[in-house]
Amino acid sequence: RRRLHLAWHQGARLREVVEVKANGSVSTEKISRRQLLKSSGLRLRDTRSVDPSLWLMNSMPSLLVREQAILLNLGSLRAIAMHERVLIFNYNSPGGKVFLELLRPRLNPRNINGGPAMPFQLEVVEAALLSRIQRLERRLMHVEPRVAALLEVLPNRLTGDVLEQLRLSKQSLVELGSRAGDLKQMLIDLLEDPHEIRRICIMGRNCTLDKVSDDMECAVPLEKQVAEEEEEEIEMLLENYLQRCESCHGQAERLLDSAREMEDSIAVNLSSRRLEVSRVELLLQVGTFCVAVGALIAGIFGMNLKSYLENNTWAFWATTGGIAVG
Repeated sequence: RRRLHLAWHQGARLREVVEVKANGSVSTEKISRRQLLKSSGLRLRDTRSVDPSLWLMNSMPSLLVREQAILLNLGSLRAIAMHERVLIFNYNSPGGKVFLELLRPRLNPRNINGGPAMPFQLEVVEAALLSRIQRLERRLMHVEPRVAALLEVLPNRLTGDVLEQLRLSKQSLVELGSRAGDLKQMLIDLLEDPHEIRRICIMGRNCTLDKVSDDMECAVPLEKQVAEEEEEEIEMLLENYLQRCESCHGQAERLLDSAREMEDSIAVNLSSRRLEVSRVELLLQVGTFCVAVGALIAGIFGMNLKSYLENNTWAFWATTGGIAVG
């Protein structure tokens, strides 16, 4: 009974989302998980990929295509795109804000014939990918000059502040390269699965996919032609963003390799300095030992005991010369 009560409470819990419709209108509303599943035709396990409360479990970027919706999980952007609207969960996050800024100007564009240039769900997918890649490129543009400046002053200027800046820059590059690599892998997996791309194209149309041959079957031949053209556009679109993501990932990896090589050079430089210090310490220890031996001999002759050498004038100079030679 407790489990049923908890499941009912989680399904009835309201979430505040931003709804953007195809005509460009934006509104904020509260929706429960049960209402979301009913309106989008999704299953409960599908919504886990975009649930902000499960960000530790679904931190990897993903783009899931279902019959009536596309689930987008691109870092801080979590959204569900449907035929005529898109629901943005964490709209106050940096990814949600950039996505809204890019999506609203793209709505309701017209082509030469007066019809919509691209379907709404494709505009949503492109705006989401563009917002994510632009954020990665901005971070790279912010880190790159800082790393270049550090590589110029190192290893000649080994101070605590410079080494701390190098460590922070290296940490930023590792995080940036990881995020760009995950996004690149997601795009590669999507391009290698033509079934998912076809499902995006037939969304909102009277078309189905043959489970055996994976061919489109549309009630109207014109819809099939348009869907096939959109399939090529989606592939070109994904390849374009894949190239930009690959460029960002490659540049981050190159900067990270340069930072690691600089760390190795600093380590070699510090090792050579430590060897010099160790050599000086060894010389000082040898000198201290020699002086101690001389002091021992001088201490022996300084005892208040007669050795009958003190009566000879040459004994002082012979002893001093022997100590110096020793």
